[in-house]
Order: sequence, then structure tokens, then C-alpha cells
Amino acid sequence: MVASPPAAPKLSSKLPATPLLAADVGGTHVRVGLLQAGQGANPDLQMLDYRQYRCADYPDLASILAAFRADRHHVRECAIASAGYALADGTVISANLPWSLSCDAIRTQLGLDAVHLVNDFEAVAHAAAYMQASTLLQLSGPAHAVNGPVLIVGPGTGLGAALWIPRGEQPVVLATEAGQASLAASSPLEIAVLQQMQQRHRHVTIEHALSGPGMVNLYTALCDVRHASATHCTPDAITAAGCTGEDALAVQTMQLFCGLLGSTLGDMALLYGAQGGIYLAGGILPQIRQLLENSNFVERFLNKGPMREALQHIPVRLIEHGQLGVIGAASWYLGRGGNSASASPHTVPQVHRDSRACTVSSEANPGYAAGIHQ
Repeated sequence: MVASPPAAPKLSSKLPATPLLAADVGGTHVRVGLLQAGQGANPDLQMLDYRQYRCADYPDLASILAAFRADRHHVRECAIASAGYALADGTVISANLPWSLSCDAIRTQLGLDAVHLVNDFEAVAHAAAYMQASTLLQLSGPAHAVNGPVLIVGPGTGLGAALWIPRGEQPVVLATEAGQASLAASSPLEIAVLQQMQQRHRHVTIEHALSGPGMVNLYTALCDVRHASATHCTPDAITAAGCTGEDALAVQTMQLFCGLLGSTLGDMALLYGAQGGIYLAGGILPQIRQLLENSNFVERFLNKGPMREALQHIPVRLIEHGQLGVIGAASWYLGRGGNSASASPHTVPQVHRDSRACTVSSEANPGYAAGIHQ
């Protein structure tokens, strides 16, 4: 399966002659793409091939990349956007991946020259040029924002967040672990649910509620508060029952989810000064877009006392995550000067920190099976 990416950014210096392998690694799915920076004075970034894999179907990330790579022997480097925190030794701290991740092991198994790691939502932020084209739904605020920091947040297997900060010709992307901050409750019901969750977790984080597993946590805690038996045990089951209205506790769980999301995003907007807008990504929200639109999400987002007026001027948009993580990983790599490439300041934001690279000399094998040019 090959999907068409949004319009590609323009890159403005010497570009790598060989394709780049890029992956967006989440707790449930891995999206992999083969990208090529074109030649000439004003070249495009082209998606040659793209596929999605289920993490649970493979023993590790190297096996997924090997399945995608097949006979593409000319691929020499890989940029990986991963949920979690990259350490200096190339390993990743993550509570959401089903297996350990090490760039050194991947480089060795695939015979690559180097593997580069970047936070997954940092990578999505580096795909800022594609955000507007990926908009599914405008939830709040004006159609156009002022020039300012842009916040990208996505509940999925965990909760990711990154901030894109304009800075002249060198925009900065700030990766965060916002999902690990403490969850705040506002209503009596939310407080009761939070107290139930505190019996299971010493530290109840935002992603303990605002994620796929978090939805199950909310539902289970709500059942305890209501002295009812839980009949659903997966996010998909709760979402389906909540969206159809067939289960009152599932409906109330989804209402809790949307309200907490709105309140949390309002807090984040104020904490990070996200005057440039907020983009909601991840795998969950597009599935519940109608429910989200008809919930108290916006009212909870705006319910910040005297700051309500300020928040009314911040656009909040739901976007289709899709290929943004893969495109962002490639844009991040090229933007940081990979193989002497640099990105145009009007399209792809520049990197804000060094990558975690594991580099070793290896022989290049001739020939590669070109994917479909989009």
C-alpha cells in the first residue's frame, strides 16, 4: 500500500543521492517510508514508498524495517521518530513500545551506516508545513492564527506533545514529555475518578487518562465509582459503545475523556504560549471526531478564567496524523544538515538539538527496488 503525502517541502542545498529510510514508531503501529530528496536548485522531498505495520506482529523494529527494506540495498541511513526519550547511547526510554529499541542494534542488523533517533512528536512538529493540508476539523478559534509557537498534541498509545517555535530563519522544535505531567481534575466526578485511579497508580499522569490505555483506565475507574461491573476491556470497544450510545458508562467515559482533553489543552496552551495554534494528532481522535465536536471539549478548553479571551484567539484543529511522522522524521534529518542538506526556513523547521546517531562503516550493496513515486 502506498499513500500520497501532502505537498512536499522545498530543500535548498546539496541533497543525498540515495534514498532515506524513515520510520514513525508508535506503541501500536510503525509507519515506514522511503523518501528521496530531488536534485536541482529547488528540489522536492518525494515519498517513494510507504507502508504501515502492527508492532505486535514483529519481534522488534529491525524486523519491520527489514521487511520494508527488502531489496533496497542502496539505503544507507535511517531516521526514526519514536515515542519515548532517546538516551545518549542510542536506546529509548518508553513505557509504550512492546519491545526495546536500540539504534546500534538496528544499524548492525540492517547493515546501515547510521541510524538517527528523534522524539515522535518532535518529528511531527517538523512536518509543520503539512499541518494545514491535513486538517480534518476546526474545533475552536479563528481560521488564521498570529505568528507564534504551535503546539502539536496527540493521544494514542501514550500522549505525545511538541512545540514548534518561530525564530527568524531558524525555527526551533521543543520535544516534551507533557504526557507524564500530573493529571488535573476539575469536576466532582473527575475528582472521584482520579481518586480511584490513584489506588492503582502512585503518580496519575495525563496519559493515564488521555490515551488508548487511558480510556480503559477512565472507564474502569468510572465503573468503580458507579459500583458497576466493567463490560469492556479495550479502547476500541469503549469507543464503539460510546459513539453508538449503547452503553451509558462508555458514553460517560467518552465525555470524561473529551472534557479532560479540553481542560488539559487549555493548560498546555497557557503554559507553552501557543498563540500560533494547536494541532491535535494521534490515532484516537479522528475516530471520535463527531463525538469530540459535540462534547464540552471547547468549553473546557476555554474555561480558564480571565484567560478565556486569549484562548478564543488560538485555533484548535484536528488533523490526520497519517504520514506526518514519517515525513517529519525525514524533514528533521535533512533540516539538521544530514548529508549537507538544509531545509528552507519557510517550509520545514530546523532541528533544535543533536540526533542520537550510531555510525559505523559498512559496504553498500548495488541496486534497489524503487517504490512508486507520488
